[in-house]
Amino acid sequence: MSEFDTLWVWDDAALAGPLAWYRDVAANRMPAKFRIAATIPLSIEFTELPESALWDELDRLTPLFLEIWSGIRDQAATLAAPCVGPSLLDLCRELADRMLTHCNFCRWDCGIDRSEGRGQGTKFGACKLAAEARVSSYFHHPGEELVYRGNRGSGTIFFTSCNMRCAFCQNGDISTDKDNGMVADSRTLATMAWLLRMEGCHNINWVGGEVTIHLHRIVAAIAHLGRGFRPSREDLAKALPPKADYFAAAILSPESASYAGRFNAPMLWNSNFFMSDPAMKILRLLIDVWLPDFKFGPGRCAIGLSRTPRYWESVTHNLKLIHNWGEALTIRHLVMPGHVDCCTRPLLDWLAATMPEVPVNIMDQYRPDNYCDPGSGKYQERYAEIARRPARSEIREAYGHAQALGLRFETITHEKHRRGLWA
Repeated sequence: MSEFDTLWVWDDAALAGPLAWYRDVAANRMPAKFRIAATIPLSIEFTELPESALWDELDRLTPLFLEIWSGIRDQAATLAAPCVGPSLLDLCRELADRMLTHCNFCRWDCGIDRSEGRGQGTKFGACKLAAEARVSSYFHHPGEELVYRGNRGSGTIFFTSCNMRCAFCQNGDISTDKDNGMVADSRTLATMAWLLRMEGCHNINWVGGEVTIHLHRIVAAIAHLGRGFRPSREDLAKALPPKADYFAAAILSPESASYAGRFNAPMLWNSNFFMSDPAMKILRLLIDVWLPDFKFGPGRCAIGLSRTPRYWESVTHNLKLIHNWGEALTIRHLVMPGHVDCCTRPLLDWLAATMPEVPVNIMDQYRPDNYCDPGSGKYQERYAEIARRPARSEIREAYGHAQALGLRFETITHEKHRRGLWA
């Protein structure tokens, strides 16, 4: 049994049950979803077909994928060898590339052709990005929830830019600066993920900024990993500059990163969940555990604080999707000052009525940052109402309401106070 398996947090059935698939993949008892997608052959030559035909093929193959996934989970089936020719994994990559030409990765549905690159007169959508993806840093993250950081860290890759405009963003340096970080192609991203997992990370944590707007590069990187990818010296040289932790010189451990002799790692989607249905259909076949950031209630707070319309409808829709699909997930909610009644209470009420068994981390670490920090040159007076830490009474009210609703929040919310930052 691995060290990851012996974490005390797994003694809580409220976490061990919902996260069973993720835990098994992290411990290499099960193959990650991308490994399964790589075994399912295509019946079409997709390069010459219109996008609509590719979606038809994805719709046709998704039930087969789910049947195989179910059989593997139930130990009634074993993982087949990867396809020699194009696979469902390659189809996901092709679809993400096609979507980039009329970008509909997120709910803004801008329809901008981001594949053209930057030039005079180039139009940009809400994320202000063309085709390139930039990585600010990547490392063994010691600050995620214990189920993700374990004792070797969560393999976190931070992307720049975002499709929301949260005034209080604590990653404002990367979410508001599209030119922050290093340009990374799909091979470089695959190398980053490969390194982190080979060094012992328990997962590959795709995060930002926002990850949805980088869907094409991430899916392409995962496709490399599903094709027996092993980085060259050139790949390693390109990937190392933004690596930001002391594990950089760690000894690689292939036994902690393989299933049936091939690379294996659970893919974690750490997102604001303002995603489109087509993006969700692709990610369903690749993501092993989901980490939605559920910020605002059903009122106008998302518009006032993040300039994001249709927030409640979009995020609750996507949460219902992954819940109905039977996916592994935990939800984060950051308690904001003055927003317990308008955001925290209705949000927790909705979770209790819709998915009461899903673990929820009710976070108390809000601090005024970005445009809400009075000590910053970026401060804007219109955000004065949230230019403070939440009062203890507000945090207690949030905890009390969750407890009264019977939500599963105690272990995942309070675990850092029990044994320090690491396990």
